Amino acid sequence: MKKKITIKSRYREILLLIRGNRIRLMFAMICMLVIAVSTAVTAYLVEPVLDDIFINKNRKMLYIIPIIVLTVYFLRGVAYYGQAYLMNYVGEGVIRHLRNRLYAHIQQMNLAFFQDEKTGTLMSRITNDVNIIKEMVSTAVTSSLRDVFTILGLTCVIFYQDWKMALFALLILPVAFFPIVEFGRRVRRVSTGCQEAMADLNSFLHETFFGNKIVKAFGMEYHEIKRFQERTDTLFKLEMKAVKAKALSSPVMEFLGGVGIAFIIWFGGGRVIDGVSTAGTFFSFMAAVLMLYDPVKKLTKLNNAIQQGLAAADRVFDILERETGITEAENPIEIPDGPHSVTFRNVVLKYNDVTALSGVNLHVDAGEVLALVGMSGGGKTSLVNLIPRFYDPTAGTILIDSVNIKDASIQSLRKQIAVVTQDTILFNDTIGNNIAYGKADASRDEIVNAAKAAYAYEFIQSLPSGFDTNIGELGGRLSGGERQRICIARALIKNAPILILDEATSALDTESEMLVQKALENLMRGRTTFVIAHRLSTISYANRIIVLVNGKIVEEGEHETLLVKNGEYAKLYRMQFSEPAREGAQAIKNP
Repeated sequence: MKKKITIKSRYREILLLIRGNRIRLMFAMICMLVIAVSTAVTAYLVEPVLDDIFINKNRKMLYIIPIIVLTVYFLRGVAYYGQAYLMNYVGEGVIRHLRNRLYAHIQQMNLAFFQDEKTGTLMSRITNDVNIIKEMVSTAVTSSLRDVFTILGLTCVIFYQDWKMALFALLILPVAFFPIVEFGRRVRRVSTGCQEAMADLNSFLHETFFGNKIVKAFGMEYHEIKRFQERTDTLFKLEMKAVKAKALSSPVMEFLGGVGIAFIIWFGGGRVIDGVSTAGTFFSFMAAVLMLYDPVKKLTKLNNAIQQGLAAADRVFDILERETGITEAENPIEIPDGPHSVTFRNVVLKYNDVTALSGVNLHVDAGEVLALVGMSGGGKTSLVNLIPRFYDPTAGTILIDSVNIKDASIQSLRKQIAVVTQDTILFNDTIGNNIAYGKADASRDEIVNAAKAAYAYEFIQSLPSGFDTNIGELGGRLSGGERQRICIARALIKNAPILILDEATSALDTESEMLVQKALENLMRGRTTFVIAHRLSTISYANRIIVLVNGKIVEEGEHETLLVKNGEYAKLYRMQFSEPAREGAQAIKNP
């Protein structure tokens, strides 16, 4: 559920971030004022250059004006550097803050969020969208302020030179602002579509690069190339719409500027011919007006950039305003280290109105090994995901000892739990750092001992750099069994009293499974353990077995007791170990 926050408050928040750099902003604005004044002075100097030097032949002014020009342009250059550096510093600072905040917020979201959102889309928010906001803050806002100051400075010059002609010249400005507003709206609408298309493209790239082995195995390279081209075609069409909206603004502004200049030549030229005004005054006025129209035209392009930035801000704040779903108690209880029991009382869990668990009541003693079995979709993983609060139950209570986990500190709760899943998630780092993940102060001896207990030490030592070997993205340089043993070593070094094993051996060959099973026995010793397994042969060591069907516990007991009941467990057992199943497997092997 999203918070009810008005769109304007989003932009106000960005402005507050900008205002947090008041000192740099103040000096940047001083630099912009210097630029604006130097532009106005440049326009004004046209009059003495023409009247005093070329017409009146004043040699003194011939020396003074070039010195003034050099001084003006030196100050102008320094001011340009100052405002560019300072405003980019502000822009980069704002973006760093937004990026850090966005990443931190995403990390705190529950698992349902990551199931609903595409990884590539989230990556696009942090990289592409935030970068567009940077362009708005550091470039567009800077240029807008500078151009507004320049317009004000030049307006003063033309009114000083000839206020009547200035009034006529400025009649065109209100008309000129119409395309700025109208084309800006169009750009913003199209920009949102472009950013969404770019996010979809990033998501597609992430999926196809991550699943490249499957793409090649099924010979789908050309299919994926075609799908990629379809997405780039969509992005191309949206980008061209944005180009049209941006490109139309320039010719409209050029024509309106031409109308104003034509009028000035007609009206001002007549005043010079009639002797009412001098040539120097006229050309100074003309130079100021030409300089004035230029920043007005630029404002259209800058407004386009601002509209793109605001569209990107909307997409970023759509994530930032999303509630995490898992909230800390106001006065959280710290769960102490040590053995723990776990209790489920009338627990219900729903995903998008689909019931995953219904009325679960369960107590697991400290140090007990509980196996969870059942067909896929029965609710096994949903049940164990509630213990570390990856999700919160829709109804009911979960207790660690006598503490409701919603009242516990999330950090202290998760400190008590170690998880090993069939998805061996490792990071692009050394083996040693992957084992010590979650215990940054682990000594080398602790890392080595964990590796030995996980039956990983021998293969690690055979690697060129041992524990300092980089394992590549997602541990791609290791075999499945090796990766799993590293994950077990990571859980061992955490030394958490509650252990969750979610299909930890399902993807392994027989030899690897035997080694991993030995490592798991070391890991489970003395811990309250929840074991999810499809292969019933791997849970013979369990103290108790529960069978989940459609989110409900339908059977509970020891292996032999459940077989005698001849219920769901016996049915699962027969499916895996019955003679017809073995005969069928043999027939497939030897057709």
